[in-house]
Amino acid sequence: MAQTLRLAVAQSHTLSTTSETLAALEQTARRARSQSVDLILFPEAYLGGYPRTATFGAAVGARRPEGREQFLHYFKDAVDLGDTPEGAGRKWVDKELELPKGGVRGDGTREELERIAKETGVFIATGCVERSGGTLYCAVLYVCPKEGVLGKRRKVMPTGSERLIWGQGQPSSLRAVTTTIKGVKLTLASAICWENYMPLLRQSLYSQNVNLYLAPTADGRDTWLPLMRTIACEGRCVVLSSNQCMTKSNLPSWITEHNGEEKAVNGHSTNITPTPSTMRRRKSTYTEEGNEIILCGMKDTDDVAVTESSSTNGSPPASRLRRKSTYTEDGHEIALPGPKSTSGVFQKPSAKPDPSEFVSRGGSCIISPLGDVLSGPLWDDENGLLTVDVDFEDCLRGRLDLDVGGSYSRNDSFKLTVEGLDISPPP
Repeated sequence: MAQTLRLAVAQSHTLSTTSETLAALEQTARRARSQSVDLILFPEAYLGGYPRTATFGAAVGARRPEGREQFLHYFKDAVDLGDTPEGAGRKWVDKELELPKGGVRGDGTREELERIAKETGVFIATGCVERSGGTLYCAVLYVCPKEGVLGKRRKVMPTGSERLIWGQGQPSSLRAVTTTIKGVKLTLASAICWENYMPLLRQSLYSQNVNLYLAPTADGRDTWLPLMRTIACEGRCVVLSSNQCMTKSNLPSWITEHNGEEKAVNGHSTNITPTPSTMRRRKSTYTEEGNEIILCGMKDTDDVAVTESSSTNGSPPASRLRRKSTYTEDGHEIALPGPKSTSGVFQKPSAKPDPSEFVSRGGSCIISPLGDVLSGPLWDDENGLLTVDVDFEDCLRGRLDLDVGGSYSRNDSFKLTVEGLDISPPP
């Protein structure tokens, strides 16, 4: 009998307030439930927000006052889960820490997530920005519909400018958790964003016999999908990766009001030196309803439309060039109709935002234990949801010739130890 579960990844973006984002998470979980999803992954820093393009007023040897204001806003947006700065581990999970007079540690986010999971019946794994003491941590929560929170881990190595705003998490939190859904036993763990480029961290998860590998991320580069395929094939595990999809208009005001002009889109600067090709004037624009508006301007010498599939030298393929209008001998311009689809109906352009408007295009994906892409990557869909039925016995089928956490690791000769972490498979 197949050991099949329906898995999902959401690439929703953080909203203006944490309460709004929690409400959106619940809505997405209910949408997933309506599609019979058993487990869903949300992106890195979904609760609290990934502060893309924020400078926090920092340069080497200097911090500006407006940057401190940005951090104040960001700190208040983070969630308080009631954990300690050093990470209380099982004591926090089992709710054994001392309670305040109000009876609940933290701001109630943990309890709200447990309620959503219980009511929807969907196992929820979500990225969040956690505040504890005076420090922020990038974290992932595992929330079971039956047992509540099973575990939480903090990112051990923030990347680049993240190190200014996020503390380093505890390696002990890399411990995998186990659960059973519909008779399928899962051993799941997560590596957050560029932790997936850390070979020893990956090996610490493989050694725990993980069959569901979660990779919430903020990386939208085209190099990300090959990495996810490598991890799935290497670990003989199912890989879920989720990234937020967001336009500039959805960035919080505390970022846009204080930043300089230079922004980073999917990790790349948008402060590009103009060239003749980038300075070419648009011939038309589209309304939100998808209607095209022709812009008046100087005629080009060839008056042709350049498609998005232009060749690398900036010239479109000859087969794709088409005149937009023609002129009579009297000098009158006659607009020519656009190309028709195969059904004979004029094609209407999508109402999606222009690609240049995205600060993160998504790229979420689901990968099989043999490295095959089951779904995705999903681009430019701000509320995208990928769902796939996965047979977890494929993980065992893959172990026929490769088990990097067991015999193939040659653990009689090569040794890996992680401070505070038991890397043996959990019971």
